[in-house]
Amino acid sequence: MLCSKLRGSRYICLLLTLSVLCCSFWLTPFTAYATLEELEAEAEARKSLPVQTNDIDNWPVGPAISAESAILMDANTGVILYAKNIHKKSYPASTTKILTCLIAMERGNLDDMVTFSHDAVFSLPPRSSNMGMDEGESITLEQCLYGILVGSANEVANAVGEHISGSIDDFVADMNKRAEELGCTDSHFMNTNGLPDDDHYTTVYDLALISSAFFQNEMLCKIDNTARYHFEPTATQPDDFILKNKHQMITGEIAYEGVVGGKTGYTDAARQTLVTCVERNGMKLICVVFKEESPAQFTDTVELFDYGFNNFQVMNISENEDKYQIEPSDFLRTGNDIFGSSKPILSIDSDSYVIIPNTITFHDLDSDIDYSISDESRIAQIRYSYHDTYVGSAYLDLASDTASTYEFNTNTETTDVSVERTEPEPSHSTTIFINVKKVLIGILLFAGIAILLLVVRAFIVNNRNARRRQNRVKRKQNRKERIRSDFDDFDF
Repeated sequence: MLCSKLRGSRYICLLLTLSVLCCSFWLTPFTAYATLEELEAEAEARKSLPVQTNDIDNWPVGPAISAESAILMDANTGVILYAKNIHKKSYPASTTKILTCLIAMERGNLDDMVTFSHDAVFSLPPRSSNMGMDEGESITLEQCLYGILVGSANEVANAVGEHISGSIDDFVADMNKRAEELGCTDSHFMNTNGLPDDDHYTTVYDLALISSAFFQNEMLCKIDNTARYHFEPTATQPDDFILKNKHQMITGEIAYEGVVGGKTGYTDAARQTLVTCVERNGMKLICVVFKEESPAQFTDTVELFDYGFNNFQVMNISENEDKYQIEPSDFLRTGNDIFGSSKPILSIDSDSYVIIPNTITFHDLDSDIDYSISDESRIAQIRYSYHDTYVGSAYLDLASDTASTYEFNTNTETTDVSVERTEPEPSHSTTIFINVKKVLIGILLFAGIAILLLVVRAFIVNNRNARRRQNRVKRKQNRKERIRSDFDDFDF
């Protein structure tokens, strides 16, 4: 892309560049570029490349797209819904800048002033994407992020790298370190912006991991999801110009509900590359496609999002899991309120979920539990899979106590009375309380049952005694009657 703004100091550079290009055209051998028909034939051939997720039993069949590699991943869980050559090393082009901006946001301040050095501006090849910054000019780091994400400005990525790490080389080293921390195993970065380099590569899987961290940051999402950004003149940057985003799902050229952000990329070697994030139906999906031909990078991305949102569902784990549910004794619970507001000692965290095909249920999943968890507040992690495909996980949490503070607002008129409250020393151990309310209810129930039993017993005993008295009376009456009958036989 030609500079969007030119100044007098750069006219000479432009003329020299044009002269060099003309000389190169006539003095170097002619390089054959692929024709449009050849590119279309290659794209059509890529549709027949295998889609690995289609090999999973009872998994929704994914679309045949012309990208050489593609992935559809949930940003929060890491669940992969669609996979096509996701570990193939490829050139990412300007989608590299997602990592550049992630590190800048993590380590810089948005109000920082970033000054453009000679190397940041003039180390770029001719015609590379830029927004025409000059050596010595300064803008804020926030404006730099707009310049990188909206305008894909290469010189701005260089300047940010120098500002954050001291030099471009040191920043590139930080990029590789941060990528490794995020779980990337098939990536190597050589510059801040994705310009062509044989040793600058990544995979759609690794870039999806990087993008997952990127799209967790609200400010980065806000900047990244901007269609147009207006730069106004300042004391350190004298020009007035507007940057326009090239991502058609951000600009609205392709309307799609729930777009969070994304980044385009292109070089002759990488072809079209695209990263997009969409949030809908409880899922925050990231789609990455490499090596496409325009406009298929957008249409294939839309098709993959439709595939994900139409064929998969979110299920909360704690609401559906019964295999690992912990049922503590009613009298042994943890918490600070001894009158019934305490919590179970162990519980499955309530925010975790699985993403599964619409055609199956939660009980179709396999699960295993891992106790090698370093977090003191967690006992284990439960991982769920479907035909050996990971679909989500949850933690088995140990309930933690929070200190209760009881404040009494006494509206006294006395001024010479002071009350000092001594705070208890913090304890790192979990305290187990007896739930007095339930204990009292239990005692009352037990006493009621005991009294009822005593009443029943007394009733039974009384019945028996009454019968005995009746029997004795009858026996006496019978004896008297026999005596009378005996006397009747004698004549006195």
